[in-house]
Amino acid sequence: MKHSFFTALAALSAAGLSACSEKAADRLENAGSAIGNDVSSAVDEAGERIDNGLDDAGRAIDQGTARIGAAADNAADDARREAGEAKQDVGGAMERAGKDMKND
Repeated sequence: MKHSFFTALAALSAAGLSACSEKAADRLENAGSAIGNDVSSAVDEAGERIDNGLDDAGRAIDQGTARIGAAADNAADDARREAGEAKQDVGGAMERAGKDMKND
């Protein structure tokens, strides 16, 4: 009787260990899935942040380019205006010089 009791106890212990091993394997699998999901979410979020950062950088470049273009246009307008004024100044100076030469 002792022998069959120990045999039954050993069988129950093996079944219990088997069940524990199964539970441990399930928990390990669930933990692995959770870690995988967390990593996937983090990578997706990082990708979105990178995309948003690149979009912001592109907008900043576009705005900077527009400002540079406007500044270049303003500089060209100023240069034309200054050149026109310089031509008038030179023309006036030449007229005065011509009158001075006539009067001498």
